[in-house]
Amino acid sequence: LPETGLVMLEIAGVRRRYHAPLTRTFHLGAPPDEVADLAKICVEAGDAAMGRAAPGMTCEAVEAIWQGVLQRHGIEKKSRVGYPIGVGYPPDWGERTCSLRPGDKTELTPGMCFHFQAGLWLDAFGVAISEGFVVTETGIERFADAPRELIVID
Repeated sequence: LPETGLVMLEIAGVRRRYHAPLTRTFHLGAPPDEVADLAKICVEAGDAAMGRAAPGMTCEAVEAIWQGVLQRHGIEKKSRVGYPIGVGYPPDWGERTCSLRPGDKTELTPGMCFHFQAGLWLDAFGVAISEGFVVTETGIERFADAPRELIVID
């Protein structure tokens, strides 16, 4: 691709050392179709996984939903798609207890908080549209109400 004009911004809201990360991808000017399409897949896969996540599911089951959508689109991402968040101390806000990845049999329980790290990086470009969520009694609640899409700035 020629110069793409992509910008990925990861920020976090913080209160009393509790962190809620959020990532959005911006494109300066009209994005190439490949970038716009990848962003839509990223959102579709994240929405599918977070839409079905619920207490009693394992971390690997949530990740498998994400992977199922990616596979339908012919995309592979081998790294984890999420990690627990909570009280953060420098240099990062993540915890080292479990991850949304294959093989992690940790069951989701109400009160657990994760950063769903929906990012896809190809050889020439990538997109990331991520956010935090808390597991509730019936599913999950997202920490942000920011649009989940590629943000185009003309």
